[in-house]
Parts: sequence; C-alpha cells; structure tokens
Amino acid sequence: MPDTAELRRLDLAHLWHPFTQMKLWPEEPPLIIDRAEGAWLIDTDGNRYFDGVSSLWVTVHGHNVPEINQAIIRQLGTLDHSTLLGLSHPQAIRLAAELARLTPPGLNKIFYSESGSTAVEIALKMVYQYWQHLGHKEKKTFVALENGYHGDTIGAVSVGGIDIFHQAFKPFLFPVHRLPQPHCRHCRLLLTYPACDLACARKLEDILQQHGHEICALIVEPKVQGAAGMIIQPEGYLSKLVAICRKYGVLVIADEVATGFGRTGPMFACELEDVRPDLMALGKGLTGGVLPLAATLTGDHVYQPFLGEFDEFKTFFHGHTYTGNPITSAAALANLELMAQRNILENVRVREAQLAAGLARLAELPHVVEIRHQGMMAGIELAKDAGRDEPYDPSLRMGHRVIMACRQHGVIIRPLGDTIVLMPPLSSTAEEIDHLLKAVEAGISEVTG
Repeated sequence: MPDTAELRRLDLAHLWHPFTQMKLWPEEPPLIIDRAEGAWLIDTDGNRYFDGVSSLWVTVHGHNVPEINQAIIRQLGTLDHSTLLGLSHPQAIRLAAELARLTPPGLNKIFYSESGSTAVEIALKMVYQYWQHLGHKEKKTFVALENGYHGDTIGAVSVGGIDIFHQAFKPFLFPVHRLPQPHCRHCRLLLTYPACDLACARKLEDILQQHGHEICALIVEPKVQGAAGMIIQPEGYLSKLVAICRKYGVLVIADEVATGFGRTGPMFACELEDVRPDLMALGKGLTGGVLPLAATLTGDHVYQPFLGEFDEFKTFFHGHTYTGNPITSAAALANLELMAQRNILENVRVREAQLAAGLARLAELPHVVEIRHQGMMAGIELAKDAGRDEPYDPSLRMGHRVIMACRQHGVIIRPLGDTIVLMPPLSSTAEEIDHLLKAVEAGISEVTG
C-alpha cells in the first residue's frame, strides 16, 4: 500500500490545489485517491467512495474503461503526438467529422484545444476577428449572463460573472453587457414565472436595441448555469435568447463544456429547445473524462471570412502545442463509440427519473430550501431557515461540512457555497444512485440536524 502519511506530508509541502484555501487545507488531512474501479474511487488506505461529482463533471462511463484504455494503447503504438500546425493526422480528422455529425446542424468546422476555458477563449477570439474581417470594427464586446461561468482564462473570466471567483482580476478584464440571471426564486425583476413572459430574456432586446452595433455575440450556458449553483433556466428561455439574437444579427456562442455529451439528458443541452448556435464550446465529457481535450465548433458562415491570400493576414492566429493530440483524439472517438454502443442517453433518461424521485424525498429535509435538477446535474441548496429563505452565515461552511460528512458514507461530492452538487457518472447504476442519495441524505441530516 502507498505510504499515506508521507504522501500527505509531500502534498502539504509542495502542492497548491485549485479553488482551495490552502491555509485551511492542513486542518483536514488530504484524501489521496490511489486508483479507481468503474464509478468508484479508492484512496491510499483502501477506502472506496462513489464518484458523485464525476471527477469534476467529466466522467461518462466510470474509470478505467477497457475500451477507452485499449484505444489509447493502440494509438501509443502508432503516433503519440504530431502538431496540427501545417500537418494533420487520422484521429483528429475522424473525430472532427464525428463531432460535426453529432452536434446541431451547421457546426461543421472544429478547432481543438485542451480545456473548456480555452474552448471558450477561442470562440471569443473567433467571433471578434470574424466581425473585424467583415469591416465591423465597432464590434468589440459581448453579452453574458449574471453569475455565468465560462472558465478561468482572461477572456473566459471577462464573460464570466461570478465575483467570488474573479473579482480580483477585474482590472485585466474587458467590459461585458449583463443579462439578469434566470433564477426564478431570486428574480431580480421581482416577477413570477410563467406570468413574467420571460422578462429576463426579453432584457436582451433592450441591450441589443441600444448596443447591438458594438456587440459580437451572446455567450450562454444552455439550460443550466453550473458553477452558479445548478441554476435551471425556465422553459423557453434559451430559445427566446437565440430568437432575439437572430433578429439583431448577433451571433450565439453555446458553452456546452459542462452540459454537453449527455449530461442534461440529450447529447447536447441545445437540443432541449432545438437551438442551433453559431459556435459551440465543448470539453469535460468529450474523452469520457479520461484525457484533457476540448473543441470549439462553428459553421461555414463564420469560417469563410477567415479565408484569403497570405498577405491579407486573415488567418486565425491561435494554436496550442498539443492541439488535437492523437492520443486524446483516440480516447474521444472510443468514448463516443461506447456512448452509442451502451446507449448512455437512455441510461441518463432512466437515472434522471430515479434522481428526481430521490431528490423529492431530500426536498422534505428541514434545511433544504430548493432543489434544482436537469438530467444528471443537481443542486441541493441549504438554508438556515428554509421557510424564510434565510441563508447560513458563509463562515459556517455548511456545504463543505455536508460533503465531508458524505465521505464517511462512501461518497465524494463537492459544494458550490451551500449548494450540494450531485453529478454522478452517466453510466451509474440504480444501486449506485441509491447509495449516493442515501449518503447525501445522511450527510445533510447529520450536519444540519
């Protein structure tokens, strides 16, 4: 067995963890994951935990999937890496064709990168340069949602809207027009759905009437604002936004990094309202959660203005060293093939119903103020007084305390503030979802009781 104590010592001495207050880190001995089997993570002491957050929202089939592992091994035997700058290779080509086939019609041009943040960054740069090529020099900004999250690179942070993550970087960021968050319980417009007639979406028309001449695109997380706390957009909201953009000639970027590849039910969340964006950012589940790979997709209408003679300098001057790496591309192809073979979307449909039934039981707990759920994404929001919608003092770290209690019941999850996030692997069984729900119920009851 690995030496847990020595690994913890080295971790505390050298590792700087993401989204982690490192002053508090030593107070709870780091849980060190040594291996995994299916949907289960196993620590260095042999304890097993259900991966209730899909290793940060990425796991499709579970861990150590033989078919994906074999695809990686086969690719290692032929080509480990080759640049896409001036060259190509079979796996990147085949994957691009498959993504064009699977995504909404018209997204037939694929640009690779390594993370959701970079996929978004590329989309922003593409759209800006697109308008510059068309002679619209005044188009220099974007519309985005309050409390949106699109990644942690500078452009992605600019269109993001979660101050607790990004406030420190405001001097670096470009200005963005903001739409009110479509959070019906906390409606900033003080209206009630559906009588509101989606007034929060119609605010986009006000912005475009005044500023449409300077706006490149709207960027939106379709259907679910993930990092904001699993905020589910009301029915018709997404399609209303897109219709308004079409009216004013503004492009639409769908950030499907978290919602794509079956996470919300269909293959892509845009399908829930038959939306066809101009650009789409993909990541997370693209390789089944095995290797880092992302993609930015667009269509001929955006692609064509970049074509020209060499000395016109219309080239999209952007690229990454490992763009479209053969091994990651092979993993993605194996993942997509396996999704079809195992009918993962049907499993999501069945498990979604099971989750809904279990979450309805959790909603009866006295300190649960709201549960938000779409597909295999759920947020359980806790409050000091659910009846009065009175939150806990942030210093109590109630969400964190609940997820730590859940570990004692064999489940690993993460909170967003005091919202407990459930993101089980898409391949989860009925027994595994039952285990997850029972552990979360026990954790909430123990901490809030």
